[in-house]
Amino acid sequence: MDRPEPQPRITRLRLDDFRSYAGLDMACDAMLVALCGPNGAGKTNILEAISLLSPGRGLRRAQGASLPRKGGAGGFAVLADLMGPTGDVLLATALVPGEAQRQCRIDREPVASANRFLDHLAFLWLTPDQDGLFRGAAGDRRRFLDRLVLAVDKSHGTRANAYEHALRHRNRLLEDFDTGPRWLDAIEQEIAELGVALAAARLETVARLSALAAADAEAMAPFPHAIITLEGELEAQLAGESAGRVEDWFRVALREGRARDRAAGRALVGPQVSDLAVIHGPKGEAAALCSTGEQKALLLGLVLAQARLIGQMRGETPILLLDEIAAHLDIARRKALFAILNALGGQVFMTGTDKVLFDGLGGGNLILDVADGRVSAGGTG
Repeated sequence: MDRPEPQPRITRLRLDDFRSYAGLDMACDAMLVALCGPNGAGKTNILEAISLLSPGRGLRRAQGASLPRKGGAGGFAVLADLMGPTGDVLLATALVPGEAQRQCRIDREPVASANRFLDHLAFLWLTPDQDGLFRGAAGDRRRFLDRLVLAVDKSHGTRANAYEHALRHRNRLLEDFDTGPRWLDAIEQEIAELGVALAAARLETVARLSALAAADAEAMAPFPHAIITLEGELEAQLAGESAGRVEDWFRVALREGRARDRAAGRALVGPQVSDLAVIHGPKGEAAALCSTGEQKALLLGLVLAQARLIGQMRGETPILLLDEIAAHLDIARRKALFAILNALGGQVFMTGTDKVLFDGLGGGNLILDVADGRVSAGGTG
């Protein structure tokens, strides 16, 4: 893989009353940053804070009220100095005590939402909670895919939120038996347009990712490549028809399914019930049937392919947040992982309980010790 030009990186991170940190000022001007310390030291809290500089609720999907430090004033702040191709920028997000919504700022100027952070950087993350992704609920796989789509299509999150809002509106109308068909026709038209656009964006990204994973299979060894497809009635229609004709099909399906959906309390057709199917490329076997170790390696290979794709489409490699990534890899795979990460060229934050897990990280990279709400220099790779 050709190493890209210098990519966006966080050079300094400051936390105020966030989780276990009353205050933190952490210099992290390196491409690979390893956070080492015992369980419960606060390593994942740092990754979570960084992940809040993106749309959504971060890598733990936590409610804002759970993020302020216990014993603090009830709010928190996360500030990151970012060095990017167009210059330095300060990104910040904070929860003011007594308020429900986080505030977001870029260079100290308020912005409407965290979607604006996508103008400056993108993230991908992998946590132990995702280890069961292939055997878990379809909704988890859709969220996993949507984070990738969002990194290359800034309107995807807004589109997905509008679609979910329209579905909820339709559900309320279906519960009211006095609702006239004209109201349902109008909301179903909106659902059809948004739903087809949502599915089309996912399908395009899946096709690009699957092709790239296969093309990069040798370079990504020993992490197996994934063969991925998006399965669902709507997606099957899009495979052979124009978007306009599929919108018509979807609108009719919604109209004819009103009684069924009223009984179920939700729409039973559309991108909200689709699933991401994943095959272990070298074995040709469904990921859900593979061993735990094979699934871990496959998931990591998929995330690395995602990073590569985002780099191609954005012109900037995403920042990777890899929680406890090295603990279950043997020495050969750890060295291979560090080599791949160095070749990708983007910034990576990793956590681990032991420094030995990061032997061979590479010169110029950074190892930090995390303990009791403090971070100190632990050496370089």
